Amino acid sequence: MFKRKRLDEISWDEYSSLTQEEQAPFLVQNNGRPYHVLLAQQFDRESLDNLCDLATRIRRIAKSKAGMGFLSSLLDHKRAMLYFHQPSSRTFLSFYSACLILGIRVAELRDPSISSEQKGETMEDSVRVFSSYFDMIIMRNPVQGFVDKCAWMLSNTDRPLPIINAGPGKDQHPTQALLDIYTLQRSFEKCGGLEHKNVLFCGDLKRGRTVRSLSRLLTFYPDITQTFAAPDELQIGQDILDYLDAHGIQYTVTHDFKGAIPEADAVYMTRMQDEWDTKPGESARIRMEDYWFTGDDLKRLKPTGVIMHPLPRRHEIDTACDNDPRAVYWRQMRNGMWIRSALIATVFCRDSEINNYYMLNIK
Repeated sequence: MFKRKRLDEISWDEYSSLTQEEQAPFLVQNNGRPYHVLLAQQFDRESLDNLCDLATRIRRIAKSKAGMGFLSSLLDHKRAMLYFHQPSSRTFLSFYSACLILGIRVAELRDPSISSEQKGETMEDSVRVFSSYFDMIIMRNPVQGFVDKCAWMLSNTDRPLPIINAGPGKDQHPTQALLDIYTLQRSFEKCGGLEHKNVLFCGDLKRGRTVRSLSRLLTFYPDITQTFAAPDELQIGQDILDYLDAHGIQYTVTHDFKGAIPEADAVYMTRMQDEWDTKPGESARIRMEDYWFTGDDLKRLKPTGVIMHPLPRRHEIDTACDNDPRAVYWRQMRNGMWIRSALIATVFCRDSEINNYYMLNIK
């Protein structure tokens, strides 16, 4: 039996001093399933394939009333808190919907001004309060490391419970990366799978946490090429390039977005992340028009290629692209609901029941 490293066996100072790769083993259960979900690095190829397969099975089971009845009975004894300190619509609603699919009762706190934090309560104490009432906390917070600190803190109480990282700061957005992998797998399932593909990232790559997480997960797929197209001020961080070098991944860093499109199998667009500006108007001074995907660029894209975007978008994808079958960003958004359902079901060890139901009633 797999013996996991436990967060209650290590101090916060020791844990926080580890690299993210070293922290990852502390986030799984003895059965190998995820417990806390904080980092892209805690997943491997097997766990990604299992989650994607489970998401597809949940999606197919949910097509019938009987199937929805089964799914909604799985976790109807559980409660989840959605604790979002940052603006969110897609991530919040997809987690909310995923909980409802599985029968989980949900509460939310999206406006700290109506909480006891206005009376001086720390965010850490708020999380301790939530742990008294709920069985899972799904959290988005702009403070780097806060979600990790809360996971460690709750693991060292008499009421430990799983925390899912819904996107903190500028570094990681692991569940977005899961839905991106799922979207890529679905997009290429009839043309050779995700292996041997060229994924072109474009836009604000320096501050795009979705790019940083997805880039790491793509290292598990053979012969993937990653291309990063951005102005110098917004180019992908050296830490990600070092990670790719360490894993022997082929990549290209370029200013020529338009020239890179014909070789791309997937074009992953991102918006300007100007909420992270350190000076007023900092991002507005960067010329981005050369990094927008226009209707004319559809002619450059392979017939089997896809256009992705974590949304929300601004000008970086022309609405003229929306009805092209290669524009999968609306499907990508919906996929978030299914992969997050699969993730939550796996955290609560209900994946085997779903697989058994699928084999007996759907396949």
